[in-house]
Amino acid sequence: MPELAQLLPMVALLVVIGGLAGVVAGLLGVGGGIVLVPAFFYAFSSLGYGGPQLMQICVATSLATIVVTSPRSVMSHHKKGAVDWQMLRDWGPYIVVGALAGTLLAAQVKSVVLQVVFGVLAGLAGLYMAFGKSSWRLGDTLPGQPARGIMATVLAFFSAMMGIGGGTFGVPLMSVYSVPIHRAVATAAGFGVLIAVPAVLGFLFLPIQNAPPYTLGAVNLPAFLVVIGSTMLTTPWGVKLAHAMDPKPLKRAFAGFILIVALNMLRKAAGW
Repeated sequence: MPELAQLLPMVALLVVIGGLAGVVAGLLGVGGGIVLVPAFFYAFSSLGYGGPQLMQICVATSLATIVVTSPRSVMSHHKKGAVDWQMLRDWGPYIVVGALAGTLLAAQVKSVVLQVVFGVLAGLAGLYMAFGKSSWRLGDTLPGQPARGIMATVLAFFSAMMGIGGGTFGVPLMSVYSVPIHRAVATAAGFGVLIAVPAVLGFLFLPIQNAPPYTLGAVNLPAFLVVIGSTMLTTPWGVKLAHAMDPKPLKRAFAGFILIVALNMLRKAAGW
């Protein structure tokens, strides 16, 4: 049994992490995973839980929170009639396959590889958030098969490797093919469930060395429970803030933050 002195610092850090992730998600409409993964990495590293599989724990635990938060988000959007259920049915099998493939690869590689993947892709997401324009278009409608299946598979593959839901890549992808932004956000919330459930099931059977206390497979249960509670408490605060102020400069500031986080992750991967 871990001593109380070991658990209390971890729980305190996780409360702060979950609270901040909830505010950011409510304020800017981005998934918490892109905040949670680097925050988990920092928290567990600072508490002495390192090793070649640390990123697997961060990714798996982030995905576990999405299993809970994504369905809640989807049903909220569904009440407003914004979810494209036909798209979810069409894309679903490819997303599940991509998520499983991403999980299988993530389970085999060292933590540093996942750090590089996260750093590069989070950096690209930050650049899009900072400089992307709503007028950018690749077409008036989403492409048919096989292009659509390939896009869904690749989206889920990298999302599972990063520990994030479908919004980070799904919303820009749908937007450049003229899907209205509210429908894109609502439908991408459904991608999160399809990515997270198979990925978490895979990570639960991954043996981890030097894991933080109460880690099942690669999922850290205290982190999962504390973050879920904190996020659900603070997300409404972020939503209220979003309605009280102009979110555009905040979104650019968050894009800058994500770029710094991505560069820092790459720096650590390089051993600097």
